[in-house]
Amino acid sequence: MSGTSGRLLSLLSLLQARRDWPGRLLAERLEVSERTVRRDVDRLRDLGYPVRATMGPDGGYRLEAGAELPPLLFDDDQAVAIALALHIAATSGAADADAAWRALTTVRQVMPARLRRRIDAVQVLGMPHADARPGQHTDTSVLLAVTDAAHAHEQLRFDYRTVDDGTASGETGDESAVPATRPPRRVEPHHVLHRGGRWYLLAWDVDRGDWRTFRVDRMTGLRTPTGPRFRPREVPGGDVVAFVEARFRGQADPAAGSAWPCRGTVIARLPATEAAPYLPDGAVEALDAQTCRVRMGAWSWPGLAASFAQLDADVEVVEPPDLVEAFRDLARRAATAGRA
Repeated sequence: MSGTSGRLLSLLSLLQARRDWPGRLLAERLEVSERTVRRDVDRLRDLGYPVRATMGPDGGYRLEAGAELPPLLFDDDQAVAIALALHIAATSGAADADAAWRALTTVRQVMPARLRRRIDAVQVLGMPHADARPGQHTDTSVLLAVTDAAHAHEQLRFDYRTVDDGTASGETGDESAVPATRPPRRVEPHHVLHRGGRWYLLAWDVDRGDWRTFRVDRMTGLRTPTGPRFRPREVPGGDVVAFVEARFRGQADPAAGSAWPCRGTVIARLPATEAAPYLPDGAVEALDAQTCRVRMGAWSWPGLAASFAQLDADVEVVEPPDLVEAFRDLARRAATAGRA
């Protein structure tokens, strides 16, 4: 971007980067005259940015808080961090979750395609609101690196902090305990999921020859470049959500059972960010900007069909046939009720 518009964006970025800027230094950074800087500051004020002139030997400018929210400028890392934070807030069960989903949709719409792909790559695992809790700090760069490796089918090598608390999943325990020192892990990343305020990686552990679930906030020292490409393995049972939930329940054979006797998958004609609030115990995966894959479970097939129907969107059943029949039965009941 060049000309006045590009210069205004550069000026705004500089003003956001530090508290006070001498006019002379701004002119040097922008490679313009101080008179041009004064005109550009006036243009920013016309757009609603509260830029105040500061007094002193040099004279300068300061971007202050205003009464209204003007347009904001973020770099790539900031935009992704905001989107991920909104993602977490929207699935945390907080009172303002709906507002977080609306804000996430707004942010996503104006993101460049390269950033939207990184955000959409993170699969949402919605859990009952009662289980939601604040998560540990997760490094955004680590989260995105793990997500990228999963989509590129490239091995990851990293150090992993564990707490010897007697739990295989690391779900509970004393976070202040001295972490055990272990050799770097080599894994084939499969899915990144969000559960109860924390981010997890489901991966095949190359050295242990088994599936493992890692907390992303405990992953450090990611090796670059990433390891060799691999052919993705199929998760036992074919359902990522059911498999991970079974692991958290401590089942010896996660593929042998599920928390729900009836599980199904549909393609919904709506954005993933709009579908997720309706999934207290399911998962949504973005397929494109307006379509997502939704997986849920229920105690009965009619109940499962009704759960999918609350998405208030056209859906196409992927599996199983029992769910198709349940939708037909639900349609018959709805037609009967409509004639009453």
